[in-house]
Amino acid sequence: MNANRHETSGPTRTQQITLRGPAELADALPFMLGFHPTDSVVLVALHGEHGRFGGRVRLGIPGSPREWASTADHLAECLVEGGARAGARPDGIVVFLCQDPAPGETGRRVMERLRPFAQRLRTACGALDIPVYEALCISDGLYFSYCCPDARCCPPDGTPLALSGTTVMAATAAYAGVRVRGSLRDMEARLKPAGGPGEEGQRAALDAAAASLVPRILEDPEGRERTETRERTLSLAREILRRFANPKTPKVSKAPQIPKTSQPPKTPPTPQSPQIPQIPQIPQALKDPKTPSHPSNPTGPTIPGRALTDTAEGAATDAADDALITSEEAAALILGLQDRITRDRAAEWMEGWEGTAALRLWRVLARRCVAPYQEYAAAPLTLVGWTAWSTGDEPTARVALGLALAADPEYVFAQLLHQACNEGLDPESLRSCLRSERDSRTAPEQTSPASSRRVRMRASRRQGARPALGRTGRQTGARDRRAAAGVRPGGPATGRPGGGSPQHGGQRGTRSGR
Repeated sequence: MNANRHETSGPTRTQQITLRGPAELADALPFMLGFHPTDSVVLVALHGEHGRFGGRVRLGIPGSPREWASTADHLAECLVEGGARAGARPDGIVVFLCQDPAPGETGRRVMERLRPFAQRLRTACGALDIPVYEALCISDGLYFSYCCPDARCCPPDGTPLALSGTTVMAATAAYAGVRVRGSLRDMEARLKPAGGPGEEGQRAALDAAAASLVPRILEDPEGRERTETRERTLSLAREILRRFANPKTPKVSKAPQIPKTSQPPKTPPTPQSPQIPQIPQIPQALKDPKTPSHPSNPTGPTIPGRALTDTAEGAATDAADDALITSEEAAALILGLQDRITRDRAAEWMEGWEGTAALRLWRVLARRCVAPYQEYAAAPLTLVGWTAWSTGDEPTARVALGLALAADPEYVFAQLLHQACNEGLDPESLRSCLRSERDSRTAPEQTSPASSRRVRMRASRRQGARPALGRTGRQTGARDRRAAAGVRPGGPATGRPGGGSPQHGGQRGTRSGR
């Protein structure tokens, strides 16, 4: 089985529309996922008499045909078992195989090459007593049907995909605010090193950071170096967040001392919304001979629903972000985030302007994990996934978490987030945990000056009271007798800790010392 992590998603309750025929099925796919699934196999569950869309799974197409059988069995089981856990076992399945042609290859050739995989997927679903109503191959701006024998609606040379934004599905998605974020390849490219001459400088910075920090941290039994490195890393990250929020802020020419942290530990910590809102309803008739074929794009194949400016805008934004961080700063943060506690505290930047700036920062750091530091990208990629999920960008979260697990399959934080995201959990539960952690950490810092003042006041009052307690007289003796009898003395000082008398049945102490 190939190393790609499959993505699953449960059904959602939203506006319903009817799709008629393979053409509209092919057009609906990117709106279901939130991106165009290049080089992917996608299975979508159907429920009920009218074929309502349900859960779906996506996986990269295995490169070796020897893996197709095990991959087909695995995907079918995942989709069916996931539906059964949600209380809705699928009544049918639609299969999509999406792959661009290799150089010199045609879309029809891709379809024929993947035909055995499509057949294996159909038999794997049939073995679970669930029929495959349609299996489509999407390649080179065309779609092909593996199930429809009618050449009028599904000719063997393929049918052009719909022009972008011209279908009922595209109009409904635009009305509902559903956005398609380009192709899977484009989304992954924003999270990977781009190559080029700049990689050598980044590699040298990473080498210097690793040589300086790792030995000092590993040889620090008392943990002082690790704590100091943690604070330096977070301080540098905060400075860069402000730099992103206000790009006109002058950037320091010298990077702060490289934060020091532990060697990349395999780190567990915390888990976590559903995928792009699922709008469509699958049709009663999956193949409608009367469905008109869509005109081809005179300027070349256009992916349905794809904004032509997505890639250019993303590249421009990434280039501007890269210019705000030096190689030394990036190396310092990448090494620093290998520490679990540092990474967990960085995950607290998940909302508002901090969340927006943090997402940009983690993207930059993921792109700076050049060879041989690819495994170090698991931490920033997981933070990309968490921040994107927390801010409502679930497609980006799924892509980032999949890349994090590809970089380090044992990265526990990514595993937990990936599972929670696939199961449709609400990220607010994790946000609440992170807020509580932050509040519990900052509360002692905020109350410590006042607490120390109270301690000094109590000490000064006790010292000034000693001569009075030593005086002879009935009043002093009465106080002593009341205290000895367990009676709480009156006066304003009795409510303070250390007032000298037990407070039976009183309230237990709080953070402020009361």
